[in-house]
Amino acid sequence: MNTLRTLSLSSNGLSSVIPPSLWNLKDILHINLSSNSLIGTLPLAFGNLKVLVDVDLSRNYLTGEIPTTIGGLQNLQNLSLGYNSLQGSIPESFGGLISLEFLDLSNNNLSGVIPKSLEALSYLKYLNLSFNQLEGKIPTEGPFSNFSAKSFIMNHALCGLPRLQVPPCKTNTHPKSRITVVLAIALPLTLIVSMTLIIVMREYRKWRSSQLASNNDVDVPQQTIWRRISYQELVRATEGFSESNLLGRGAFGSVFRGKLLDGMEIAVKVFHVKMERALKSFDVECEVLSGIRHRNLVKVISSCTNKDLKALVLEYMSNGSLAKCLYSNEFFLDILQRLNILIDVALALEYLHFGYSIPIVHCDVKPNNVLLDQDMVGHLSDFGIAKLLGEEESMTQTQTFATVGYMAPEYGREGRVSRKGDVYSYGIMLMETFTRKKPTDEIFTEEMSLRHWVDDSFNRSIMEVVDNDLLGIEDAHFLMWEQCLSSILSLAMDCTRELPEDRINIRNVVSRLIQIRTIFLLGTRARHVSVR
Repeated sequence: MNTLRTLSLSSNGLSSVIPPSLWNLKDILHINLSSNSLIGTLPLAFGNLKVLVDVDLSRNYLTGEIPTTIGGLQNLQNLSLGYNSLQGSIPESFGGLISLEFLDLSNNNLSGVIPKSLEALSYLKYLNLSFNQLEGKIPTEGPFSNFSAKSFIMNHALCGLPRLQVPPCKTNTHPKSRITVVLAIALPLTLIVSMTLIIVMREYRKWRSSQLASNNDVDVPQQTIWRRISYQELVRATEGFSESNLLGRGAFGSVFRGKLLDGMEIAVKVFHVKMERALKSFDVECEVLSGIRHRNLVKVISSCTNKDLKALVLEYMSNGSLAKCLYSNEFFLDILQRLNILIDVALALEYLHFGYSIPIVHCDVKPNNVLLDQDMVGHLSDFGIAKLLGEEESMTQTQTFATVGYMAPEYGREGRVSRKGDVYSYGIMLMETFTRKKPTDEIFTEEMSLRHWVDDSFNRSIMEVVDNDLLGIEDAHFLMWEQCLSSILSLAMDCTRELPEDRINIRNVVSRLIQIRTIFLLGTRARHVSVR
């Protein structure tokens, strides 16, 4: 293996950690492990691969910090770590990647400033740092003079040049006396300008509303870059919103499958235009979805608005909902598949709760709102009753009720919405996914709920409540899987405690689920080795 030059295993459904032996392949030139389900952290030994030319570890579940030793790879030309859950800062040592041409660190949880050392990378042609939590001034010298706003979008604390569509950086270099003079002049002027802008914007909104009423094209929010799709295109794509293309109906509208002329498959969510609550739901979804993006959230392609139609154009999910897969005879999800999907949803909630500038509470977490793509990756959908919490808010009130059986007690009794309410709903879904029992099943009454049923089983055997199709007593992995399922349902109990303050947060949920999956995978591998 020491002579291996290229390793390409992308899109294979690989799981577990990256084998430590990989970092000993000192002559390897190309590594591509993208689009798998790899977990764990990147070690300092990454820096051993001195002749490495390109590496793609994107679209996995890698965590932890980026090792500083990568900065010593002077032959590295392409580095892609996007769509993971990496944390910490971008290493200052990256300034040593003197051959680097392509750098993608997007869609992680990276924080801190963009290292000024990157200005020295004279060959860097592509940079994507979008959808992180970076802050401070965007560098301007070297390759940064050629990068556009797309390289930095959805990092709400960045500042810099106007062309990068970020706020200007604040400076504190003026003496106090000069500041006083400037304020004395600027404040009255600002007041006059503000009043003028308010009047102008009010008139503009009136004009804009009248234009939208007669417009058959897409209304694209300014916060996001959505594709423009006309009403006629949607009619053509869905064959006139025909019943043969109907994917499902809900309280506020229907969802249709469609296919655009370029071959893209879409799902069109059409809202009832004569129902006030449906229109409010449409407005909420547009507001929430226009600013967020995560690999485990359903992607919005466009929105369409005219006097007869309110619709969202969404990415098509070929495997339907988690509920469909759980209860249909055409599907079977094994333990690992169910665990991976639930981790996907937890990561989406973690982003909504902690990874966005304003915390977002989904308010309706349930299997019907978890959609699965062709690779069985979970995507959280349906933000029709979502709530945006203010900067200082941890809880808010609502008169909109979510789905019975999944609502947290404080939500159902008092309309109190919080991130811990989402955790409660997630815990119920966790129980349902591994017991294959809905919280509204006829066996549950006021005296016996799904939670009480699962809780009671810990006094006897957890296998009494687990989905019978998952495993049998004769299975070689029975004891290991029993321990895994017990850990999962124990976590579900911690999510669904009566008082919000007693529940864990979604970050801890993600951490525990990944730990459970790691132990499960390592145990399975060890079992296979011993059998051989």
